[in-house]
Amino acid sequence: QVQLVESGGGSVQAGGSLRLSCAASGVTVGRWTMGWFRSLPGKEREGVAAINWFDDTAYTNSVKGRFTISRDNAKNTLYLQMNSLKPEDTAMYICAADPNYSDMGGVPGASVFSYWGQGTQVTVSS
Repeated sequence: QVQLVESGGGSVQAGGSLRLSCAASGVTVGRWTMGWFRSLPGKEREGVAAINWFDDTAYTNSVKGRFTISRDNAKNTLYLQMNSLKPEDTAMYICAADPNYSDMGGVPGASVFSYWGQGTQVTVSS
């Protein structure tokens, strides 16, 4: 049974940093494509970053140079390091996983991913 559990969200001031974690079970993070999405009420889920099993990565333009996606295969955990946070980064951040999709030409759309976590809230104040 696949389970993705996010943690690390919180409230920070603009310019601050947070590191999100996604602990996985039933998924081998080093052999699947993993992604981070963010969601706001009434808005479409936005792909933030993704990494495939070749270690290719993709980021949405608004976070390039500020966010870094990585994983620890030994801990079977996915991370999102978020620096220089802005108020517009405020959202629920959700971890996603898929065993088959590998194209990192851009952050894959939400429909690509088979499994989802519940999310962790990030709030950035100005």
